[in-house]
Amino acid sequence: MTLAAVATLLAAFPSVAADLTISAPNWPSGQATANILKVGIEKTFGLQVDVQAMGTMTSFVGMETGKVDVQPEVWRPNFDDLVKKYVDEKGEVTLSNKSVAAWQGLCATAAAAKTIKSVADLTDPEKTKVLDTDGDGRGEMWIGAPTWLSTGIERVRANSYGYASNLTLVEAEEEVAMAAVDAAVATDRPMVFYCYAPHHVFQLHELTRLEEPAHDPAKWKLVSAQDPLWISKSSATTAWDAAHFQIAYASTFAKKRPEIAQFLDKVDFSSDEVTGMSYALGVERQAPLDYAKKWVEKNAARVEGWAKQ
Repeated sequence: MTLAAVATLLAAFPSVAADLTISAPNWPSGQATANILKVGIEKTFGLQVDVQAMGTMTSFVGMETGKVDVQPEVWRPNFDDLVKKYVDEKGEVTLSNKSVAAWQGLCATAAAAKTIKSVADLTDPEKTKVLDTDGDGRGEMWIGAPTWLSTGIERVRANSYGYASNLTLVEAEEEVAMAAVDAAVATDRPMVFYCYAPHHVFQLHELTRLEEPAHDPAKWKLVSAQDPLWISKSSATTAWDAAHFQIAYASTFAKKRPEIAQFLDKVDFSSDEVTGMSYALGVERQAPLDYAKKWVEKNAARVEGWAKQ
């Protein structure tokens, strides 16, 4: 049979639509969680689950329109604006009952921590010049991936604190940034960068979190990210608030498949487990789906417990 004939034959049979769609963010633990949910739901309920790479903002819109059913890691306070709109006001999205504690801020490698110990030090060009890697006299600092909302907030913080004037703020995919951290540590080169936990980088390297004023909600004035000028209109001059993340799912989907919603409400990852997921995908380079299959098999009784009424 020719290739053309095979293509014609396949076209005669429409593809089977997935029973539900889970969005996968572009960071290791989120990708692992998305696939663990996929494998767990398929095995427990016999449904076909599709995982699609997607940003959180797009996911929320998708949960409202019915194109997305589940988002595995909604970080707060990062996405509080979306939670207010889609969860509190519209009721189109529901957050799961359980969450994972987290934090975020700025970290320094051991070499950088000798000179830079606080966010205030970043405003001193004499101190930040040790972060210069391209010879232009200005230090560089990774603030996150281009599509992360936290990246925009880090730019707001840099403007508000004042260190944006003497640092080049770099946006790049996390994989590229973590490779840069590995290289900096290996060569004893100073580096300061946006960091968050749970994350595998703290298992690999000795890092110091930069000191800064404790979080004060009165000093965090963030305009909605839906405003194209939100970064220039916003200000934040203290540390991030305590963070956490949880699963979100479409409210209409929960009504259609209440057993899946109950399953999602019982998913209970620990911070150490999330760090392990990050390490497996970010360091060991395990494929998300392969890792998820092994995780579900190893934790079969626990996954079954999530499905019990």
